[in-house]
Amino acid sequence: MTHALCATDITIRRLGANEAAASAEALADVLIDCVQGGASVSFMWPLPHAKAMDFWRGVADGVARKERVLLVAEDSGGAIVGTVQLITAMPDNQPHRADVAKMLVHRRARRRGVAQLLMAAVDDAARDAGKTILVLDTVTGGDAERLYLRAGWQRVGTVPDYALMPDGALCATTFFCRRLDPAGHAPAP
Repeated sequence: MTHALCATDITIRRLGANEAAASAEALADVLIDCVQGGASVSFMWPLPHAKAMDFWRGVADGVARKERVLLVAEDSGGAIVGTVQLITAMPDNQPHRADVAKMLVHRRARRRGVAQLLMAAVDDAARDAGKTILVLDTVTGGDAERLYLRAGWQRVGTVPDYALMPDGALCATTFFCRRLDPAGHAPAP
């Protein structure tokens, strides 16, 4: 699956396990940049390079076990500037559901439509995996929350003081869900 946006010269690709492992360094750079920029994505600042690498090696292992899908956004030079994951390994009573995780766009690539392309690609990956309900969470009041609302996600609720920002401040988290039509049509209300 490849999505391209001519105006930004961004390509979205799905990485297999070997390619995910080989891309750990570039993915670590995106993660570190996002955390340094204040993104609450499970890590605190400063984020040691080794910890970021360990995280992405674990993601590659999850891709190898077919527990997750890893998508990357690449610029015209082939550099990874964004990523998102679809966690498909769910309990037996939730085979139709997946979680969207670690939507990350390097600060140098923001405001170019990268996140929108990644979200469209994650919808396609979910359909390919037979998933019809997607769930994600994000910092309440942040840019990502507005992105998800514009993309048609439904706000489910907010939990105050759910997580920490990279600087240690508490932040609320908003949960979203999205129903997908397996055929790719617009989701039902």
